Amino acid sequence: MGRYTNRALEAAGRPERIDHRSYKRQGVDKIPTVHMGTAASQMERRGVATEKGDINREIAADNKLLKEIKARITRLYNWSKEQADQPQGQESIKDFLFQAKQETAPTSQYAKVRALKADANLFNFLMENGISSMEQLYEKVSAMNSGYYDLRGKIVKAERRLSVLNERLEMWTQYQKYKPVRQKLDKVAPAKREQFAQRHSADLALFDAAVRYLDTLKASGESITPKAWRAEAAKLIAEKDADYLKMRAMREDIKAVETLKKTAE
Repeated sequence: MGRYTNRALEAAGRPERIDHRSYKRQGVDKIPTVHMGTAASQMERRGVATEKGDINREIAADNKLLKEIKARITRLYNWSKEQADQPQGQESIKDFLFQAKQETAPTSQYAKVRALKADANLFNFLMENGISSMEQLYEKVSAMNSGYYDLRGKIVKAERRLSVLNERLEMWTQYQKYKPVRQKLDKVAPAKREQFAQRHSADLALFDAAVRYLDTLKASGESITPKAWRAEAAKLIAEKDADYLKMRAMREDIKAVETLKKTAE
């Protein structure tokens, strides 16, 4: 729906353009950033942090997190499957680890402390999940892999819905902001109306764009409910943040399996 604003901006001779298409429609498999706008973009270029800039930096960090965990868990999934398919896949992991540690014991005190900590995390992971063989490890990593994609699916779905809600709220705000200009135009004497319209052409164009957007929304069967949109957005943000906490918690399990993989190699 950003085309309404873009047409209005073009008609008013303004250079700015926006793209409200979701990343799904653009064919990009990541969380979409929010539209910055001219004012925020100029402030960011001057080194002044803005609310939208902070949001986009957070989204960039979230995309990086999703990409990082996907890469790490995919490597572990492929490795654990390969190990489980080996003849020794049913053998005890603890026996294997004991033998490996005897052969690769660290020498420096710092390395010993780090190794002890990594070993403790690994053994806790194995005990808490009842893992004693490579086949069981593969089953656990497979479940972690499925859990990652489930969480990512929920997060991306929430982000896409938030993008829709944010667009609606932005257009509603645009409508409210420039409505007084339109009302004032209606009250201006006919002889001065053209001059007033020219002086406020950009504001009136943006108001008309917001009206067309909202009218199209209503024509599609949607109600204009800013309060409900804000409530839904707040709920989605809370759910998304909870899912990100679960996603970050996966890092500890991933780190434990990576320790085992490193030892095996």
